[in-house]
Amino acid sequence: MPDEAGGPVLDTTLAEWLKAREETRRHLATAGPPLDADWVQLLADLLATERSWQSQYTDLVALGSRDGRFPRSNR
Repeated sequence: MPDEAGGPVLDTTLAEWLKAREETRRHLATAGPPLDADWVQLLADLLATERSWQSQYTDLVALGSRDGRFPRSNR
């Protein structure tokens, strides 16, 4: 759902990432070495997409900040 300030709708994206993480967890729990090459490629593609999405989203959020930068994490 969009946030009150008219932000992007993230429910679908979040649901897909959570689903992918659960599928990865299940696969790793049952897979024995060596891991399936096709699955490893799928995971590599998924992680590259996640990095790209995070970078793009961070840049979008930074547009609304006073100094044009995403805030540093407190963790």
